[in-house]
Amino acid sequence: MNVGVGGGTELEPAIILLDEHTDQATKQMLQNVIVRKRKFDKAKRNHELSIWASMGMAAILLLYLYFYIARPYSFSFFAMFSAFVDNFNHFFFLVTTIGLYGLMIMLKQKRDKAETEFHGLRCEIIDRSKDLWKQEAQWKNRHKVFEMMKNNYDINLYHENK
Repeated sequence: MNVGVGGGTELEPAIILLDEHTDQATKQMLQNVIVRKRKFDKAKRNHELSIWASMGMAAILLLYLYFYIARPYSFSFFAMFSAFVDNFNHFFFLVTTIGLYGLMIMLKQKRDKAETEFHGLRCEIIDRSKDLWKQEAQWKNRHKVFEMMKNNYDINLYHENK
């Protein structure tokens, strides 16, 4: 996202090229939906990475507990518990795993919020398309704008369904 002199965001080159197809206010709405799509994609990627990190850390913890705590001390639960709490690194490992799970939950909430913002603005553009392309020539050529958004940014403005 480029930031201009006035603090606003600069328009994408593909949006600037839509000169005769749409007005400046609509171009800014299209730019905003692109910015929100990128924010959603980033949040989605971060959440997926946190899922893999959490699952990986949990798997490592469980394997470690099985091979170094459960198997050698299987004769007594108290012996397993004592072996676990005797080493501070075990506590650190457990807290790290729980922390990664908490991070995963937090990133899921961020992802959901970004998705809601993106789809809200996308649906608003779809709902207001008759107002945004008022002139007859613009209305007939709006499909070019929709195709550009779909091809360049993977944003579907044809239908409200995801």
